[in-house]
Amino acid sequence: MDIYIKPVKKTKIIQKRIVYLEDIAEIYAPQQYMQTLSKLPVFSIPSAQEETYLLSVLDLIQKITQCVQNATISNLGETDILVEYYPKQPKNNPIITWSKIVFVSAVLFFGAATTIMCFHSDTQIPLIFQNYYKIFLGESQELPPLLTIPYSIGLVVGIGVFFNHFSKIAMSKDPTPIEVEMTTYEEETVLSTIEQLSRKQRENKK
Repeated sequence: MDIYIKPVKKTKIIQKRIVYLEDIAEIYAPQQYMQTLSKLPVFSIPSAQEETYLLSVLDLIQKITQCVQNATISNLGETDILVEYYPKQPKNNPIITWSKIVFVSAVLFFGAATTIMCFHSDTQIPLIFQNYYKIFLGESQELPPLLTIPYSIGLVVGIGVFFNHFSKIAMSKDPTPIEVEMTTYEEETVLSTIEQLSRKQRENKK
């Protein structure tokens, strides 16, 4: 009999102390075993405090083979699973949330503005505009509006197109550069946490 499981990389468990197979993995098995496997306990939270635990797919396979004899188990997902336990539902404080949004927005705005001004200073953009204006119109003018205004508008439009989102309006369904970076950061954080917990488990076994 073939059983297929697809564990997730990370999951949140709130309040309950028993982790079932369905909480951390998708399951495909003969219909008569689906209910039993879905409610199969695979881990017991040892403490009532907020904590992150590491499970191996080998632990899941061991539990399944104890429940279903002579089964061939195939893993189609992750080999290590992070279980984040919360004794109660985390509450979001709107004041703290909006404070973070304002702070991050301010840092990004002034940081981007400083970067753009430093770039313009290093590349002497005002001098380039002045030379262009003199070449095509025969007059020398510092920061000619005919060039600086379209350039400023184009800069804003270019940033909007690059980041792909303006407010709730998306120019395409592709993920934005920020979303890509956040996904990369999330994956690296999970891998780092798994490595730390694996190291602790190896040290505890010594």
